[in-house]
Amino acid sequence: MTITPQFLDELRSRVPVSDVVGKRVKLAKKGREFSGLCPFHSEKTPSFTVNDDKAFYHCFGCSAHGDVIRFVTETEGLTFPEAVGKLAGMAGLTVPEATPQERRRAERARTLQEACEAALRFFRQRLDGPDGAAALAYLRRRGVKPETIDAFRLGWAPDGRSALKQALTGEGFSEDMLVEAGLLIRPEDGGESYDRFRGRAIFPIADRRGRVIAFGGRALGDAQPKYLNSPETPLFNKGQLLYSLDKARQAVREGPDGPDGKGGADVIVTEGYTDVIALHQAGFGGAVAPLGTALTESQIEELWRLAPEPVLCFDGDEAGRRAAGRALDRLLPRLVPGKTARFVFLPEGEDPDSFVNLSGPEAFGRLIERATSVSEALWRRVAGSQTIDSPEFALIVRKNIDETVAQMAERDTQFYYRAFFNKRLRSLIWERRDRTRKTKPVEMKSDVGPEENISNRQKALLAALINHPQLIGGYGERLVEAELFSTGLAELLTDAIDLHGQSEDMEADALKERLRSRGHDVMVENICSRTIYAVAPFADPAFDRDSVEPGFADALRQLERSLAKVELQQRLKRGLYRDDPAEYARLTEFASDIARQAAGSDEADPA
Repeated sequence: MTITPQFLDELRSRVPVSDVVGKRVKLAKKGREFSGLCPFHSEKTPSFTVNDDKAFYHCFGCSAHGDVIRFVTETEGLTFPEAVGKLAGMAGLTVPEATPQERRRAERARTLQEACEAALRFFRQRLDGPDGAAALAYLRRRGVKPETIDAFRLGWAPDGRSALKQALTGEGFSEDMLVEAGLLIRPEDGGESYDRFRGRAIFPIADRRGRVIAFGGRALGDAQPKYLNSPETPLFNKGQLLYSLDKARQAVREGPDGPDGKGGADVIVTEGYTDVIALHQAGFGGAVAPLGTALTESQIEELWRLAPEPVLCFDGDEAGRRAAGRALDRLLPRLVPGKTARFVFLPEGEDPDSFVNLSGPEAFGRLIERATSVSEALWRRVAGSQTIDSPEFALIVRKNIDETVAQMAERDTQFYYRAFFNKRLRSLIWERRDRTRKTKPVEMKSDVGPEENISNRQKALLAALINHPQLIGGYGERLVEAELFSTGLAELLTDAIDLHGQSEDMEADALKERLRSRGHDVMVENICSRTIYAVAPFADPAFDRDSVEPGFADALRQLERSLAKVELQQRLKRGLYRDDPAEYARLTEFASDIARQAAGSDEADPA
């Protein structure tokens, strides 16, 4: 169709934005504008405005912005020509006639889509037939319910070279059409064409409007490749679409989502079709997945049309970490205010499908709630696990910061991310400096070891809790209330208590994996180490279970004494007692308490 800018301007002038938006959003008049709850993301306070004079809508919460045509394409899943046609009918305008080339192209696309729909009917029928029994058994083993099979229109491609070909040519589709639709493969040597999908469970791929335009197939046996997608066709571009995008759009618009009944849906990006299906079945209707590729720039933009902060969920293995790194690389140049992402890393060896089936929707929901921000994920990249203990290491981190921020295209984004990273770096440098100062002698003689000794005692207690989770029930809350740990260790302790509360019989290895999934991987490796076990044998996972608690309790008493002495040193260092009798009395009492504690223990602090 030949649509001129003049025609579009006429269309916009005849159809007020508020008339179209008002059919989906309850609008309130405020001066010369309207306001309401944004239809593109979940909110309780209106941040969505409509201005008929300027002919646009804008959301200050998620940055959704556009004219009346954009609104129709975004909310109804129509193509641009379809949206123009609908609005033209509302305005009483006649859309200019399409050129012959455009008409032929539109007719060709319609026929290709009809071929895909016919193929879907064939695959669906075969799933319910005798030769689909293996596929049904596979889906049931994966926990897929019958209603979910129907909702996702799953199917089965029989293991033969021409079953689909014979069925569809029998319905009047030409062989050339089926090749163009990606349903048949024609050998380069000119031989007979044959079915692309054979002996595979079928996952239909739909466009934004829910129309089937391609397929994914999973082999049930040892056939390679394990997963096979349709090729690029006039209908299908795998780098611009997401699996289950149509369902996610609906879930985001309509909610509620998740096991807690709160809506609208979180947009969650997983790595596979079965992951998406498992999450939808568990109540997470905003789940989508790339189509056999790493997340592309176009797909990121598509995600941001759904939500300003999608959650990128990665498997708990090395491949998942590499995929997260690639996603960060794609995100960096596109980060702008109101468009970001969060990251979730599952325990080692698990994917969303296995996790939600084994641990339940509530546990997965908690992972989403604790998802790591882009800023935190980037900080881990620029700082790694390095200890900022010298100018050389600080300079390396500073160089990484500059290189990372330089990839961001938007100037304000660069400014605030650089400020955030530099503040973290300075904080670490000063924290290191303060720790160093605390180890210097003060005004009284003391047998308190260096700060590193206290740190090792803290690590030993946490290592014992992680390696012997039976201790958490008796000591966990006590340790939290006593505030004996530095910030990072305290966060690890809190998460360990939370996870133990979810499953009190959780074994040590499972607890470690759950802690790693919450971002404590470096910390867990650091404290559950031979270095710590050498000075605190009771923390070793191999230590006799019945003898762990006495060693733990004694180490706890020693840590409490050591920290009390450090506090006494700090009070003496401040010297306030010299001119304040009341402070001197409190200080004397505090010193007496420490002495009484020491008298209650026959063992001296270890070096």
